[in-house]
Amino acid sequence: MISFIVALAVLLIGFFTYGRLVEKVFGPDDRKTPAIEINDGVDCMPMKTWKALLIQLLNIAGTGPIFGALMGACFGPVVFLWIVFGSILGGAVHDYMSGMISERYKGASIAELSGIHLGKATLYLMRVFSILLLLLTGTVFITSPASLIAKLTPEFLNNKFWIIVILIYYILATLLPIDKVIGKLYPVFGVILILMAVSIAGAMFILPQYTIPEITFVNLHPDNLPVWPFMFITVACGAISGFHATQSPMMSKCITSEKEGRKVFYGAMIIESVIALVWAAAGVAFYGGTQMLSTALAESGQSGVVYEISETMLGNAGGILAIIGVVVCPITSGDTAFRSARLILAEWTKLDQKKIKNRLIITFPLLSAGAILTQLDFNVLWRYFSWSNQTLAMISLWVATAYLAHTHKHIFSSIITALPAAFMSAVTLTYILMADEGFKVSSKIAYPAGIIFASALLLVYLFRCVYLKRTQGIKTK
Repeated sequence: MISFIVALAVLLIGFFTYGRLVEKVFGPDDRKTPAIEINDGVDCMPMKTWKALLIQLLNIAGTGPIFGALMGACFGPVVFLWIVFGSILGGAVHDYMSGMISERYKGASIAELSGIHLGKATLYLMRVFSILLLLLTGTVFITSPASLIAKLTPEFLNNKFWIIVILIYYILATLLPIDKVIGKLYPVFGVILILMAVSIAGAMFILPQYTIPEITFVNLHPDNLPVWPFMFITVACGAISGFHATQSPMMSKCITSEKEGRKVFYGAMIIESVIALVWAAAGVAFYGGTQMLSTALAESGQSGVVYEISETMLGNAGGILAIIGVVVCPITSGDTAFRSARLILAEWTKLDQKKIKNRLIITFPLLSAGAILTQLDFNVLWRYFSWSNQTLAMISLWVATAYLAHTHKHIFSSIITALPAAFMSAVTLTYILMADEGFKVSSKIAYPAGIIFASALLLVYLFRCVYLKRTQGIKTK
């Protein structure tokens, strides 16, 4: 219990301390944001800060910080450390930079930003990679709520029926101006997501039968999966997520001042990590250990585990909250995944998105591809989603590093993004080398390869900084 309380406190302190440092490094000013300068009535529209924060939270969260945290908790309470420090030093920095750099380029996508700062080859790679990730994300967040609704409704309303219903909703959310569906529904569901976490945390404190274990560095995973790199990939959205780099540009088009950025981008990620921390703690506390938690996940799935924990701890009200959470929250990440994919393709094709015809031209093929992918196994989709998600986070952090190194008067201030970028470089390469869905290489090869890869990228960064200093005469202190 003490570890959990300290972890919560550190997350909150991180927002007010490290968050301010990150903000200072970026240097927000009084320039006009896309919401004011462009204001196209579709994607670029001014929003109040509290609404932008809650929409950003739903955009990036969904059930990611719940499902990923529960699976990450199978490694034991050591997952608390990754959620806390991964978020403060990596995830929240990643989200803030993705949103704020996009805002300075008129709401450009992470793919376009990659092309600007890492070259044309990276632009085309990131366009394809981002769209594939968004398709995977949207599909994952069609499949899981559809299967749960099918279990709760009459037999003739089967899984395929609910997939079609969700896809129809996605068409509306992808096509309509951001204030029509997303702007009205997301703040409400953002509050529900927070309320779920607060209620579960309160139950763990109040009810004596639940004990949150203290942090231990022993790997407690029942299948003996190594903490490195598997835990760092599994937790995904609760600590750091490349998917957020595709979502932050949506709110970069809606904030009315750069000085709102820390609250909206850094703040939403900290809230998401608090939610992840609560659910990771709930998983091991409710089932009494990682073995029982792992068994429950295998037998009931993530949605079933969320429902069982919520209904048992909170009664009927908890069951209702759980159903809303595991149905609505993934849907509200899936629709913005497809909306972000539309915007990336619009940048690529130069189709003006003010015209409904152009939005339809992009939207229907995207959602058709998503419908086809729903026929694949959910667990396989999630594994590929998790890896591609963290790989995009790594690339996004290197984009932010390049931006800071080229624009900031103190070049080595970019170390705040370079270090987590190097760390995630090691994680993603090591994982894909070792994983069953990857190359199934021995850890004796994968571990050194990951370290060498990350070290090489860090050296390139350092040499580049030295070069910039010499050629441009930029200060480093």
